[in-house]
Amino acid sequence: MLLKRLFLMLLCTMWICLPGFATIIQVPGNQSTIQAGIDAANEGDTVLVAQGTYQENINFREKGIVVASHFILDGNTMYVDSTIIDGSNPFYPDTASCVLIVSDDPGTVADTSAALIGFTLSGGGGTRWFDEHGAGWYREGGGILIQYLSPRIEYNIIRDNHITNTAGVTSTGGGAIRIGDGNPRIQNNIIAYNSARYGGGIVLNYTGAIVKNNVIASNDAEGAYGGGGGIWSYANGSYPKLIENNTIVYNTPGGSATGGGLRLWVTDATLHNNIIWGNAQLQILRAGGSVTVTYCDIQDTIWEGEGNINADPLFAATNLYLSNSSPCIDAGDTSGLYNDPEDPVNPGYAEWPSMGLLRNDMGAYGGPDRALLLDVPTGIDETPKDTRPGQGFLWQNYPNPFSDRTTIQFSIGYRGESASGGIELNIYDATGRLVRNFPRLTLYAQRPTFISWDGRDNSGQPVSSGVYIYRLQVGDEVLSKKMLLIR
Repeated sequence: MLLKRLFLMLLCTMWICLPGFATIIQVPGNQSTIQAGIDAANEGDTVLVAQGTYQENINFREKGIVVASHFILDGNTMYVDSTIIDGSNPFYPDTASCVLIVSDDPGTVADTSAALIGFTLSGGGGTRWFDEHGAGWYREGGGILIQYLSPRIEYNIIRDNHITNTAGVTSTGGGAIRIGDGNPRIQNNIIAYNSARYGGGIVLNYTGAIVKNNVIASNDAEGAYGGGGGIWSYANGSYPKLIENNTIVYNTPGGSATGGGLRLWVTDATLHNNIIWGNAQLQILRAGGSVTVTYCDIQDTIWEGEGNINADPLFAATNLYLSNSSPCIDAGDTSGLYNDPEDPVNPGYAEWPSMGLLRNDMGAYGGPDRALLLDVPTGIDETPKDTRPGQGFLWQNYPNPFSDRTTIQFSIGYRGESASGGIELNIYDATGRLVRNFPRLTLYAQRPTFISWDGRDNSGQPVSSGVYIYRLQVGDEVLSKKMLLIR
């Protein structure tokens, strides 16, 4: 590993020093901000960003450059967690995406030269713009907005981006990522706790895309255009859509009979080797287009197509890894083309975090391109311990304190298919006055449930700063915790 790092450092020095070669621009060494590094860069350059929190809303300015954390030097995921682009304080309120990778020219759709690698993106509020297909004004892309380009988005954590400002727009979409008219590669990312009115996680609009080996979890849509808590897709553009080896779980779509996992609308797509489980309402909502589904674990029904199953994936206690008894191990495509990497110490067996033999594991940790992702954000990566029949489990909300939205996670311990009728979640102020109640819930035993609260009361009015108590009642059992709202 040391030799590898020395080699990469030497290579970086060569790029900087030799004329005619791409330049590495160090942030903050050469430029004080990421945007300043981008502005100084030329085609083919790399903007290499040191650890730290950067309160910026960056724009690639149509440049074919790589913007990356020190993760690219040695693959240490520590840099992903500690190199943060915080988009919560934009200079222009209507340009509040953490990252813009956009072009004004439809002819640039085949340009794959831009890349964003190894960051945590949070706090983005989306960018107001006129839809290129004439649908009107929208605010989209909380974390990343991509248009007429096909960049690589790899090894990032895209979390806690919320598009809540609906002033002057028809709707909001793509809490984490909005892609239009391109063909980007979205791979090895954690996309969690983002929200918008549709496409809480990802919006794919008139675009192709390769969405591969991602954890897409606990994102929230509010019911517009069929929801699409995890992924919302409309039309294809010039390229196909491939959604392969993803773990798409615990997303909520808003409304009723909407797509919690995916909303596929007039979309041609291939779904392959995915786990789509625990999403609210429908796991997949389809209307029009041609969708091929193979070797996927999809809750509630066995979809038509080779190798599909409907079985609890039995996640391990952390990071949505598969437990030893998961039915998704060695259940993906049988072709050697999709095999998991081989463990060099145990020939014939998969290298962890893949499991079992070499046949593809369904989900984000299977297939030849899977990676060891950083810890999945708190709330998803934990499961209650020592759960007894009838016992509920309530996690601390995240984030806490919070300013505009927080997520409450809980589960129940009933043995059996589900429990309903006696399960309530209410929020009270410090005086004990009921502020917000949620409809009675039907919960699957021991599977986490996620409720997003936007700091509003039952009448839709914002509540004031202060301490609030959230209270879960499961039958006769009552659990409660405190949280702090700071406006």
